[in-house]
Formats: sequence, structure tokens, C-alpha cells
Amino acid sequence: MSAHCQLTGARPGFGNNVAHSHRRTSRRFDPNIQGKRYWLPGEGRYVRLRLSARAVKTVDAIGVEAAVARIRARGVKV
Repeated sequence: MSAHCQLTGARPGFGNNVAHSHRRTSRRFDPNIQGKRYWLPGEGRYVRLRLSARAVKTVDAIGVEAAVARIRARGVKV
């Protein structure tokens, strides 16, 4: 399952682990993805969203209807 946020589009970043000897190996910085279920009153149903922790706070601020509208504007099916 890919680690990306449906609302913000946050995806993994890539970088290096740097050992004490300065030897470098590749690593991934994954976003903090959480599965959340929200009641969508306009459609009379629940929706399951895969959101980053920052996006969960955004949904709390703007409301689930506006968040789902933004997700659909990005072309993601909800």
C-alpha cells in the first residue's frame, strides 16, 4: 500500500542514513498516514480516507465536506 495522503498529496521523501564512519545508505521518510472514517452528511454515508496527521487537523479545521471536495478536485475517487 502506497504511503501517500489523499488530501495533501504528501508522499515519501528519500535521503540517506549516515553512519558514524560517514558511510551512506538510502532510506525513506514516510509521511504519518492514518486511516480515518468520516460521516459525509451530504451523501448520507461514511467515507474512509487515508490522511497524513497534518491533513487530519486540516479536516477538523475546514470540515469533511470541504476536504472531500478538495480531494475530488485533485482527481482522487472517494
